[in-house]
Amino acid sequence: MPEFLYKARDANGQTVEGVVEALSVGDASTILSDRQLAVITLVPRVKKKIYEISLEQYFSGIKRRDIVVFSRQLAVLVAANVTIVQSLRTVAKQTTNAKLRAVVGDAANDVEAGGRLSAALGKNAKIFSPFYINMIRSGETSGQVEQVLNYLADQMEKDYDMISKVKGSMYYPVFIIGGMIIAGFVMMAFVVPKLTEVLKENGGTMPLPTQILIAVSGFFAAFWPEMIVAAAGAVVAVIWFLSTPAGKRFYDTFTLRVPIFGGIFQRLAVVRMVRSMKTLLDGGVDAVSALDVTADVVGNELYRDIILQTIKEVRDGRPLSTVFLKHPKTVPPMVSQMLSVGEETGRLSEILDRLAGFYTREIDNLIGGMVTLIEPVIILTIGCAVGLMVAAIILPMYSMSSSF
Repeated sequence: MPEFLYKARDANGQTVEGVVEALSVGDASTILSDRQLAVITLVPRVKKKIYEISLEQYFSGIKRRDIVVFSRQLAVLVAANVTIVQSLRTVAKQTTNAKLRAVVGDAANDVEAGGRLSAALGKNAKIFSPFYINMIRSGETSGQVEQVLNYLADQMEKDYDMISKVKGSMYYPVFIIGGMIIAGFVMMAFVVPKLTEVLKENGGTMPLPTQILIAVSGFFAAFWPEMIVAAAGAVVAVIWFLSTPAGKRFYDTFTLRVPIFGGIFQRLAVVRMVRSMKTLLDGGVDAVSALDVTADVVGNELYRDIILQTIKEVRDGRPLSTVFLKHPKTVPPMVSQMLSVGEETGRLSEILDRLAGFYTREIDNLIGGMVTLIEPVIILTIGCAVGLMVAAIILPMYSMSSSF
């Protein structure tokens, strides 16, 4: 949803500044008037790209798990009929993260001064996503803050568990492959050259595998410092490239197309998209605003573009599934067809819930199959590499011993 920077005077005549989310300047002005603020200036705020927000969240010192715990604690306290201010202060005392404690404490002060919870949390866009703020605002509008907080906590926990499961499935192969690369580099740069020196001193014709091993190990031994510098430079260049819009798009495209892992990333994007839309629609947010927020939280540039195109179609009165049907390689055809059925039958929220459940199970199945497959593949790869290296060293020794 668009954001607007404002400067206004409160009921006491003091000048205040902040950010307000609204569909238009007129809506933003109305929201500020409801807060008893006299607008001085009101200008659109340029929204940050999703990759910038993600990096800021990563370095903010507040993890996703901290937000999940905060949401659940706040939901429990509000459900126990504790006031919002007292709930925020209680959660702040229980929070172990110092930065989040300060943010929650400031939010409690703002609410105590007469502000809304959504506005108080919305000042920290690096920590609380547009999805989070819009859900809180919908609860305030409908008078169902308690229900929204509980629902929001449930959805965030599901999202956190799903992402943690995907990340956890990648730790093992990344650790093993990284260890193989480091061990292989050390062997080729420092160990193998000493073994091949013995073979070269004895003269004679070397088998082809041994000649290749000697050439490769010699290169590593001669240029290993340069190779380390080049590798470090390549890592820095890749990180910089991925921080650009073109790099982000390339990465998101690559993750959806890469074998085995591509299916997991595609389903992950689908689950986040349909779950966010369902949560927002159930919270009373209109379809266009729900799509706008979902575009910012889906976490994939390809899906973001598709959702933004869908917003234009919906505003023109066309079905929600129109754009999705045009991208069968990115969005599974089942998603487009189910969305079409949901619109025609008026059961869109139920369909979105079923899609989220189905693709969550798909992710679990893919992760289970991937973990089962990766282990023998890694063992086979290590065995082949070690076997070739041993053969390249043993063959000439066997030839020399048989000549005596």
